[in-house]
Amino acid sequence: MEMTKAFLWEPLKEQAVRCALCAHRCVIKDGGRGICGVRENRGGALHTLVYGRLIAQHVDPIEKKPLFHMHPGSLSYSVATVGCNFKCRFCQNADIAHMPSDRGGAIAGDYFSPESVVRSAEAGGCATIAYTYTEPTIYFEFAHDTARLAHEKGIKNIFVTNGYMTPEALEMIAPCLDGANVDLKAFSDDFYKQMCGARIDPVKETLVGMKRRGVLLEITTLIVTGANDDPDELRRLAEFIAGELGPEVPWHISRFHPTYRLTDRPPTPVETLQNARRIGMEAGLRFVYTGNVPGDRGESTFCYECGVPLIERLGFSVRNNRVADGKCPDCGAAVYGVGL
Repeated sequence: MEMTKAFLWEPLKEQAVRCALCAHRCVIKDGGRGICGVRENRGGALHTLVYGRLIAQHVDPIEKKPLFHMHPGSLSYSVATVGCNFKCRFCQNADIAHMPSDRGGAIAGDYFSPESVVRSAEAGGCATIAYTYTEPTIYFEFAHDTARLAHEKGIKNIFVTNGYMTPEALEMIAPCLDGANVDLKAFSDDFYKQMCGARIDPVKETLVGMKRRGVLLEITTLIVTGANDDPDELRRLAEFIAGELGPEVPWHISRFHPTYRLTDRPPTPVETLQNARRIGMEAGLRFVYTGNVPGDRGESTFCYECGVPLIERLGFSVRNNRVADGKCPDCGAAVYGVGL
């Protein structure tokens, strides 16, 4: 299997290595792989098995990421490899995210160079390249090299991420990272441990670090009935966003549907999402959206000062954008975002 030398690791005794790419900081013995299933120790050196091995390439509306405050109505060239550093029981892309762990270490995908991805993004008229579908941290080397080339061509870069990268990884990618939608999956360490095989604190640290570095930030929470839908927990989560990241940071509240290894829970009631939106607004958040609810106006952007519709959406389509020079045309309130 073709391999490329990995970034961010250190050698240990007896040819073991410690990976410093994500917060698991896996100690990997010679011949072994990390939790992600795509980084392997060969003879005391860590390699990535997925450099350029793309399993998915699509031109998507940027609203599908979802990012509502970066060039609304534009296109984003979306890429992914197999693998993930989380083990979410409700994974919506399990066929590629968990391929290595579920299929005996299998690595699929065709080879593409960073240059070819940037050329395809240009040819598709894409304003951004999104590293998405699975966790972009696990194919960090390829994302990093592609992002640098994209910036040289005036194309912005987006991570759709679980936020479990280390501060070292964030520092390395930050100069080329323009926007991110980060899953804040709950506001409970127990949820992260039981449902994802992770911890919440590194995610919070990444969120604060991204905001401090000027990355345009949006947050998504998938609401799972009986798991992370407690109103008090949602209130604490919303207050964290408003207080630690800023009231302007958008919060996307998404509807769960039974999938992968969590099929014993019903779809999230629409009322639960609407109540979560009210909680977010009461916590002081200016832009709170509800997703996976066809026909709901919760995907449109309203002015937080005067209440008028600013960006009207239907699904992933922008039907009307009244934002002028980053402001509400009626009252002049500033609207968070880029390319509005």
